[in-house]
Amino acid sequence: MEESKRIALVAHDYCKKDLVEWVEFNYKTLLGHQLICTGTTGKLVEGTILNKLEPEESIMMPITKLKSGPLGGDQQLGALISEGNIDILIFFWDPMQPQPHDVDVKALLRITVLYNIPSACNRSTADFLISSPLLKEKYKPLQYDYSAYISRRIP
Repeated sequence: MEESKRIALVAHDYCKKDLVEWVEFNYKTLLGHQLICTGTTGKLVEGTILNKLEPEESIMMPITKLKSGPLGGDQQLGALISEGNIDILIFFWDPMQPQPHDVDVKALLRITVLYNIPSACNRSTADFLISSPLLKEKYKPLQYDYSAYISRRIP
């Protein structure tokens, strides 16, 4: 990971307001990092940040918007993680509301653990991640070799 991180932002419907507030509070720290968001979350994050910035500053805030989570955005993020193109995942997911794409959510969270990507699933953990001194430094996460595990599986 370079000093500038590729940060994925995702929020379920009932958590979008919380993520927008978090982004609004932390937008200065987020400047200089690349943001990758799913669908509606991306539009909300972009609007929040652009409202805070001067017009000339808006070019400093690259935001990539993927598809909506239920329409494949979660899977797009998983692919980006497996390709080494996401450094941090901030995913405010709703533990009280069943999701039609719950298997995709579980797969996304699984892939962050598999590839050892720092992830936050609530505001407190996101606060700890964004305030870490490692956010501004180069960092090489440990990569696990799962080939021995896979070869032990019964065909």
